[in-house]
Order: sequence, then C-alpha cells, then structure tokens
Amino acid sequence: MTILTNGGLNRRRFLQTTAATAMAATLPLGGAMAAPKRGGHLRVGKAHGQTTDTLNPGTWENGFTIGMAFAIHGRLTEVKADGSLAPELAESWEATPDAKSWRFKIRQGVKFHSGKDLTPEDVAASINFHRGENSTSAAGPLVAPVENISIDGDTVVFDLSGGNADFPFILSDYHLTIHPAKDDSIDWESGDGCGSYILKNKNFGVSCQMERNPNHWRDDVAFFDSIEMLALVDQNARTTALVSGDVDVIDRLDLKTVGLLERNQNIKINSVAGTQHFTFAMSTNQAPFDDNNVRQALKYAINREELVEKILFGYGSVGNDVPVGQGQLYYNTELEQKTYDPDKAKWHLKEAGMDSLSVSLSAADAAFAGAVDAGVLFQASAKSAGINIDVVREPNDGYWSDVWMKKPFSAVYWSGRPVQDQMFATAYSCGAAWNDSFWCHDRFEALMVEARAELDSDKRRDMYWEMQDIVSNQGGVIIPMFANYVFATSTKVKTSGDLASNWDMDGERWAERWSFA
Repeated sequence: MTILTNGGLNRRRFLQTTAATAMAATLPLGGAMAAPKRGGHLRVGKAHGQTTDTLNPGTWENGFTIGMAFAIHGRLTEVKADGSLAPELAESWEATPDAKSWRFKIRQGVKFHSGKDLTPEDVAASINFHRGENSTSAAGPLVAPVENISIDGDTVVFDLSGGNADFPFILSDYHLTIHPAKDDSIDWESGDGCGSYILKNKNFGVSCQMERNPNHWRDDVAFFDSIEMLALVDQNARTTALVSGDVDVIDRLDLKTVGLLERNQNIKINSVAGTQHFTFAMSTNQAPFDDNNVRQALKYAINREELVEKILFGYGSVGNDVPVGQGQLYYNTELEQKTYDPDKAKWHLKEAGMDSLSVSLSAADAAFAGAVDAGVLFQASAKSAGINIDVVREPNDGYWSDVWMKKPFSAVYWSGRPVQDQMFATAYSCGAAWNDSFWCHDRFEALMVEARAELDSDKRRDMYWEMQDIVSNQGGVIIPMFANYVFATSTKVKTSGDLASNWDMDGERWAERWSFA
C-alpha cells in the first residue's frame, strides 16, 4: 500500500511511511497555539437560510446549512486553514499504488450526541446515502466512482472505478457528514451528529441554536458555550444587527459600506481571497442558450473589470469563465483572458444567425450581494452588442429552490472547491445534481475521468488545462469575477490565526475555531 494521508502537508506531496501517518493522526488539529478561553454565547447573522432548508445532508447548499453542518456533524477528513488535509473521524488512510482502493481507519472512542458509539458501519451507511442511480444528493457525483464499500475491522475500504489521488479531499465535502446508521440508511432527521456542537433547536429560514458538546473527542475546538445562528438574508437587517450589537458576526458584507464599518472601533473587517466566484448560469438545454455562439456572445458582452470595481469594490479579481482560482494547483495560466468586446459578441451572434438577442436574467441578493446591480451593469454593457437583457428581481426566500436551476438564466454564487475534480464533478459533470447550466461535453467528461486517475502531475496539469479551456469557451456558465470572502466580527470575537479560504468565514469552521477574546 502507498500512504497518501497527511496531517498538515500540502496535497501535492504524499507521505511514504505509516509512521508519518500515525504521527499526523496524533497531532492537535488546531495547531500548537495556546487554547483560547471557553465560554459565552455567540450570535451569528448569516446571509443565507430559507424555509425550504432541511437536515438532509444531500440538500445542503447555502451558508446557513453549511455552517450548521460543520458544527454538529463530523466528516472523515478536514481541510485546514492552510489548505492542507488532516484526519478527522478517520484516524489515518492509505491507498494502493494506483489510488483505486482506499482504506480509512476509523477513530475509536467517538460518540454521537445521542451517546451511540461511532462505528465503521455508520461511516459506510453515511457515504452510501449519497450513492446509487436514484440518488438526488448534490454529492452524488463525488461518490459516483465508488464501486464498493466494505468493512475490515475498524477500517472502511473504498474500491473505486478508477484511481483518484484526491479522494481523501473529496471526503471532506460538507455533504459527506457521518450519521448513525438506521434501517439500511442513516438517521438524518434527528440531527444526531458527532460534531463539537449539539443542535438544540431549529426553525429553518429563521434561526438555529446549538450548545457545545461536552463529550466531544477533541479538546482543541468549540470554545463557545452556545451559538445562535440567524438567517438574516436582508443586507440592511444583517448590517444593522452587527452595528447595534444584536449579533457578534455577519458574513457577506455590503461592500459599498465596508469603509463606514471600518470606522467603528467595535467592529473588525476580514477579507480573504479564495475560491469564491459569482456566476450567471445559462440553461444549455434550452434555446437560445443551447447555441454556443449565443453563450460566447454573452461572455464577451459583459464588462468584467467594471463588475469587480462596482460590485466587489476591489475585493476580488476578474474571472475567466472557469471555476478555478488563480492560486489553485493546475490553474491554466495560458488561457486567454476574455475582455469586454461588443464587436466580438456581435460576431458570435451573427454566427448564431441572429442580429440581436433578448433574454431575461433572474437575480436576487440571495444569489450574492449586489447580484441585481450586477445584472443591471451587464444589461448596460450588453446593449452595445445588440443584446437586450431584462433583469428580473426575484424574491430572496426560496431563490435556491424556486429560481436557481429553474429559470434559464440566473445569478449564482459558488464557494469553489479545494481541488478541481471536486468542483468539476459537482457542477460541470453531465447529469450532476448541481450542474446548473445542464451542460454536457463528451471530451470534458473523458478528461475528467482520466485526470482523476492520473498520478503524474505534468500529465494531470495538461488535462486540467484543456478542461478549463473547454469550460471557458464552450461551457454554459459566465464567471466574470472571483470575490474575496468579506465578513465582519465584533472585536469581542477572537478568530483563528490564518483564516481558511476554502469556504466563507474561516472555511465555515468558525464554530470550532473562534472564541471570545
């Protein structure tokens, strides 16, 4: 067996000895810094949360449910603040040389909130919950390569259809939480987890309350006695709650008012560049978006620099219609950057047999702060290309259930993923539950499978570069900008040292990593 686990090393490197694996499993995941003090009640205002949210892990898709999931549930692996991978409920892992078979040793002594001991059977059932032809889970594409799951003592064995060097990273996904096995499935309805906080009450679309788990297996996380998370989708309500002291933390600041908030001595502004990107998704299974020339025309009709300046106020960077950040491994540095070019947009329209184009674009602040304004700017820039965009302001509540992937052209935000295979499989693979452009491309699909199994870094890079070229120039998603994670805390809140960039608010591990000063 080849050891592919790590407890703080970057995924580019493979540990070669089981001794290193054992050492990684015994190191504190929170680092060597002195533990923060415990106590207090944290109040968090989230820009997400809707009445249609559930406790079903296959349905989680917004900052409210993700934050809750990381607090009350555990996963096999954890992405640390520096982007490296560490063991969580898996004590260690190893793979065959071809990365097709993976063995995860399950940590002993872990209990669910109900008092039940964590077992390998719980792990197997939890991953199987997302598998199968009838799965509607958003994580279905991530575990689709898993052909068989078996148990060998305290170890869960995953046999894959092909090699996957990123498989341990895949298992850190927030959907792939571990629940008690029940009746050939899992018990997700009760909210019983083995995370560092216990879910005490929930009213989706409004709030949830959590209390620290006194029997958690780790003593270097979870420093608040209790947490109340509020769904404050309205930007003004969220900001007012922070300024008035009704909450201690808010995410997704109104970037127009960041300068004003910075003047408040009781508030700290945090800005973290990462993988978050804002998009406009086109349903490629519907006219006119089924014509790639139409899609290309729209991509050249948007002024990306203007959006970064006027929507992000500089807290971000220009996107190039690929869901890969410039700092990520295998980012295509040679892909030609698209710029605002009305003449080229007109050329593509003519190639599509059109002199002009009229489309409706659905947007709401639930998609991302300033989404409607971004649509209006897009509308203005597209006019010079003979494109008329009718910007439809949609309700915030129910946006993700009633608008996203229901309306043919809509504003969307994505937090990105730590590895490209995870991002591509989640949102660009043909038939994936969250493929919000309903896009299918044979060459892309073939490359995705090949790249996943390729262990030669140079060959893998070439494949991912070609995939990015295909997505940028033939895909159904416009990605005009990458947005920093910008959130604010009361000065009473002490964040961890380096803030994670894989999700908003310290990788959405704020419940575990932060404390009161």
